[in-house]
Amino acid sequence: MAIEYAEPQPDTRSAIVEEQLYCALTGKPISAATAYWAPPLVTARQLVATIVGGLLHAPGTLGHVLFAEQPNVPYDPEVRAQLAARRSSEQLKLVVGLLLAIALIVVPIVLLAMR
Repeated sequence: MAIEYAEPQPDTRSAIVEEQLYCALTGKPISAATAYWAPPLVTARQLVATIVGGLLHAPGTLGHVLFAEQPNVPYDPEVRAQLAARRSSEQLKLVVGLLLAIALIVVPIVLLAMR
């Protein structure tokens, strides 16, 4: 009794399509083989606009929008340092903005308490 194995047949239906990729930061064309894949750069302005728009239009979906995993986008490997600097500056803007918001809430409370 011999066991017969089927030979894998090439699938002619699935063809690999090469598409042109563009750097998400600079917009210049890059190849898929050399692309650096990372999450998209979210600016402080985009984050605040998303939070305010989410609170006004659909508060139930705000958690999903803010905490869902974002798909990676292609970047040119030459702009990794620039991308890191932009991410750091956006984080600094967010921290300063949050500290200012906290100060605007806490200072009047402290002043009223000292009265």
